[in-house]
Amino acid sequence: MKLNSIILGKGQPLLILHGFLGMSDNWKTIGNKLAEEKDFQVHLIDQRNHGKSPHTNEHSYELMAEDVKDYCEQHSLSNIILMGHSMGGKTAMLAAAEYPDLVEKLIVVDIAPKYYKPHHQQILDGLTALEEADLDSRQEADKLLSEFISEKPIRLFLLKNLNRKSEGTYCLKVNLETLKENIEEVGKSLPQDKIFKGSTLFIKGANSNYIKEEDKAAIQKQFPEVKFEEIRNAGHWVHAEKMNDFYKAVADFL
Repeated sequence: MKLNSIILGKGQPLLILHGFLGMSDNWKTIGNKLAEEKDFQVHLIDQRNHGKSPHTNEHSYELMAEDVKDYCEQHSLSNIILMGHSMGGKTAMLAAAEYPDLVEKLIVVDIAPKYYKPHHQQILDGLTALEEADLDSRQEADKLLSEFISEKPIRLFLLKNLNRKSEGTYCLKVNLETLKENIEEVGKSLPQDKIFKGSTLFIKGANSNYIKEEDKAAIQKQFPEVKFEEIRNAGHWVHAEKMNDFYKAVADFL
């Protein structure tokens, strides 16, 4: 599979994997800073069934970790730094554990290796309504989505998935059908025998409950060289909510 990506700068390759229903565009600001100020070649990747990457009938961490390996082979990348947020963090964990010779450092953003029960139903219902509607404008889409999601920042994030077709109507970039069918896969835990011994950073938003204090012991078992960083006054979208603090944590670690 040939994943779509945005490649910025030159230097050691740093691959960034977005979260569920996200895309490479979400990371452009941070990607540009890392490329310009820290001399990395930053690869902002659309994971399968997201953004401009291929749509398939399958969606699992095993496949997405393999996609990362294939991407590195296609672009002749080695000694990579791998960073992922939420779903992308789970992909990054598994890719690092499966292909440790490929990954020098790992950064996981606001997700633990544990199981998470499905909790995106309201969002999926809202996106389904968008997909089934005959939309004339983004304002109309936002109004419809607001019936499902009250928080404006989350709606703006999700509306990045709207794609204008040539005849002036809109469609979704995400493969909504496959993602709905495989929603249990998104919450799956990392198998306990998957271990990455390289340098690892877990970043959490202080206001997020995705990584709890009691999760740290399990994380340390699978990532023995781990450091933890907590960003104050930030929730799950820590990189967007507190971009400067997040960037400093990443830059200091690298």
